[in-house]
Amino acid sequence: MSKKTMSRRDFMGTAAAVAAFTVVPRHVLGGAGQTPPSEKLNIAGIGVGGQGGSDLNALSSQNIVALCDADWRQAGGAFKRYPNARKYKDFREMLDKEDKNIDAVIVATPDHVHAVASIAAIKRGKHVYCEKPLTHSVYEARMVAEAAREHKVATQMGNQGQAGEEVRLLCETIWDGAIGQVREVHVWTDRPLNGINKVYWPQGVDRPKETPPVPETLDWDLWLGPAPYRPYHPCYLPFVWRGWWDFGTGALGDIGCHSLDPVFRALKLGHPTSVEACCTLVNNETYPVASRVTYEFPAREDLAPVRLHWYDGGMKPPRPPELEDGRRWDTNGALYIGEKGKIYGGRLLPESRQREYGKPPQKLERSPGHHQEWINACKGGKPAGSNFDHAGLLAQVVLLGNVALRPELREKLTRAKLQWDGVNMKFTNMPEANEFLRREYRQGWAL
Repeated sequence: MSKKTMSRRDFMGTAAAVAAFTVVPRHVLGGAGQTPPSEKLNIAGIGVGGQGGSDLNALSSQNIVALCDADWRQAGGAFKRYPNARKYKDFREMLDKEDKNIDAVIVATPDHVHAVASIAAIKRGKHVYCEKPLTHSVYEARMVAEAAREHKVATQMGNQGQAGEEVRLLCETIWDGAIGQVREVHVWTDRPLNGINKVYWPQGVDRPKETPPVPETLDWDLWLGPAPYRPYHPCYLPFVWRGWWDFGTGALGDIGCHSLDPVFRALKLGHPTSVEACCTLVNNETYPVASRVTYEFPAREDLAPVRLHWYDGGMKPPRPPELEDGRRWDTNGALYIGEKGKIYGGRLLPESRQREYGKPPQKLERSPGHHQEWINACKGGKPAGSNFDHAGLLAQVVLLGNVALRPELREKLTRAKLQWDGVNMKFTNMPEANEFLRREYRQGWAL
């Protein structure tokens, strides 16, 4: 054709032949885990009622292709919003059947299923977004983080506040030296309570004796997953599973990965050297109604050692004298105590000091949004702000507090604090406490 004019028919035929070789499936173009930025992700949801449904809505700019939930009544809203998504009750079956169809997975089940579902997806090379507190045990948090690192997938934990402006301003204010070296932090929540007349979920209660029938829409055995078998009762779900040792992680697990995340970022915390706790009466079934947990962190580079105090169930520290009359001392909050001042609610105390100081110099890039961070990371962008390297450490430390609350250890822990070797993941002064760093799994549900 070198000396002839190309006809329109010749041109169209050549273009079609080229297209046959250039229009290829996304997974071939991008390679494993390398979705091109211009493509939409194919996302599957595991646990799609409640918070899982909210996460799907935040990711609805992508393709929602498969949904899984052991409780189809609870998942009904998501099923209606995404009628074309294929539906499952067992995430293991979904991952097997949809392996070639999905790029990424969200995990928003109860806490006790987080690790087994996340690792199952990670081992298949799927990007994972997992709700807080990432896992049910300290051991699981480390295993999930290591698996994500090994398989080079994009990850994000569901502590949405980490992407906010308030966290960045807090970090920049503290790094600017506005309150000097910070040696003490107090963080508190009203959960599991909410004022006088409402309880988010029960704690400090025993197992029910009644054994009502399982609803037709619920696969109880799948809902239990790796947890020890027990008869169904509606006191366990939905949402109220948070207070039960076998399923949830209590008030500390529920809120800690939200409200302690800014502390970790601003003070550049790693593993603590010790953890101790006191609480109301606690049994083998549910977490205590209220507790206080104290972590001690060593010096980091040029930063001073820190004592971090956690309170739940409505307990909180004394009101600081710098807080003016008329300003609320909230039932949920954080107080940073430095050598040259204090920060409460993200603002210097007193308010006149905040007006005088203004805004700190900007040092941190702002976020495009918590879920968007993960989408970008899945498409080859930089790691999300609460990727499992960060979230895995945060979750480990948060869940150490629950070990210090175990009823089996309470007598000894009234006289001693737990000394923690974070590198080797063990308590050095109370070997019997190490058994609570991990759990036994029912057959068929190992990591």
